[in-house]
Amino acid sequence: MPSQQVFNGKDGAVYTTSNGAPVKEPYAAQKIGFNGPLLLQDFHHLDLLAHFDRERIPERVVHAKGAGAHGYFEVTHDISDLTCAALFNKVGNRARTTIRFSTVGGESGSADTARDPRGFAIKIRTEEGNLDWVFNNTPVFFIRDPAKFPHFIHTQKRDPQTHLKDADMFWDYLSQNPESVHQVMILFSDRGTPDGYHQMHGYSGHTLKFINAKGEWQYVQVHVRADKGFKTLTDEQAGKLQGTNPDYGIQSLFEAIEKGEYPSWTVYVQTMTAEQAEKFRYNVLDLTKVWPHAEYPLRPVGKIVLNENAQNYFAEIEQAAFSPSHLVPGIEASADPVLQSRLFSYPDTHRHRLGVNYQQLPVNAPVVPVANFQRDGFMAFNNQGPRPNYQSSILPLSYKAKAYEGTDERHETWIGNARLQLSEINELDFEQPRALYKKAMDQTARDHLISNLAGHLGGVKSPVVKARQLSVFAAVDQDFSDAVAKAIGHPSVKPLPAAPAEKLLRLKTNIGLVQTIQA
Repeated sequence: MPSQQVFNGKDGAVYTTSNGAPVKEPYAAQKIGFNGPLLLQDFHHLDLLAHFDRERIPERVVHAKGAGAHGYFEVTHDISDLTCAALFNKVGNRARTTIRFSTVGGESGSADTARDPRGFAIKIRTEEGNLDWVFNNTPVFFIRDPAKFPHFIHTQKRDPQTHLKDADMFWDYLSQNPESVHQVMILFSDRGTPDGYHQMHGYSGHTLKFINAKGEWQYVQVHVRADKGFKTLTDEQAGKLQGTNPDYGIQSLFEAIEKGEYPSWTVYVQTMTAEQAEKFRYNVLDLTKVWPHAEYPLRPVGKIVLNENAQNYFAEIEQAAFSPSHLVPGIEASADPVLQSRLFSYPDTHRHRLGVNYQQLPVNAPVVPVANFQRDGFMAFNNQGPRPNYQSSILPLSYKAKAYEGTDERHETWIGNARLQLSEINELDFEQPRALYKKAMDQTARDHLISNLAGHLGGVKSPVVKARQLSVFAAVDQDFSDAVAKAIGHPSVKPLPAAPAEKLLRLKTNIGLVQTIQA
């Protein structure tokens, strides 16, 4: 019997094969004689190689590079008038929480400080199941038509022939889809280069629905605001860190928690009734628009604190699977078409990356018992024993789903013919970006925005793409466009034509805002 090889690790573990058999020497391999061939019977060696060959799972198509940690969500304010979700039924309720922050477009080895939106995914383990808030660090996004998403992401990735990032691809798409300009201006401001992952805000972007015990519901947007403020890097600082420390975000988050400087955020909601939505100047289901705080103030809800680093990054962060479809009673998805598309896309990706039983992995498993008719498949850790795998009359499951006292189907009745639809560019698409540039930004922020845009747009080879993107900026503000044009040595360009705002307001029934769509 070989003697056991003991690790020098903290736990004093005995080195074994995958089936638990002790091994004397991890580096040794069985062979015939001193220089003879290897033996097929050496399970330890084959076990080692076979697992090594398979230890990489597919990386995320988007949000591949990221960092994360664990902590808790605590309810600080009563919002039981908004939602009957059990988490929010009492001030002081706490739930274990995991957050994964990420860049969007880069590969898993890319730099943390790249100019890119940041993912802000939150898994809250409630007594009614997992609630996932799959947010970004910007309140808007580039698209409002869901079919555009794969095309958009392809243009932010690598050219099929050269396998290089391509500024022409990047701006060709954006200039043809002007509704993206709101997000583009945020991205090329200093907000596009946060100072680490844990010093930024998170936003739902999408409109959700909160339903109370009476069945009354309101539209909701969620804001997760960093208690120490949204800290940013200049373009120069971010670029320097890309070369000197591409893992700056991962490192700074880990070290802050290790030192006891626990990052924290205050959670707020904005609310809007169906009646208010009818009168709102913008479509509440449009991901490129924000709700003005003056009209729809932030209402405090709770607090998130990260106070625990992962013990194993792969198991607890890389395998963490977040989806906007992971909801609990009292919180529902709105008819936002991009959100509706994500409800399918995220779990579909998880099944591809992690397997059909991805929610049985420890980091994803709910803290409450799971009982259903799903069985088997790869890695069925909890296959539910002898429980019937159908709706049995012999050993039936009990059903305790929350029932609302009343229902309000108004605003949720859809009548109409099937149709293909693509949103139309409208004057409203430039109102909020114009306010961002002329009112929200000071002169320093405007100067940085122009400089950052010029540095990237200036690398475009196609004069058509340059002129088209400048026309989008001119639709926002002519002085803004002219400043960018001057910085890249391009003539002034006239604004992009857009449909009048009144036309969109008349078409609200065609984009799913009001209660019915007439055939």
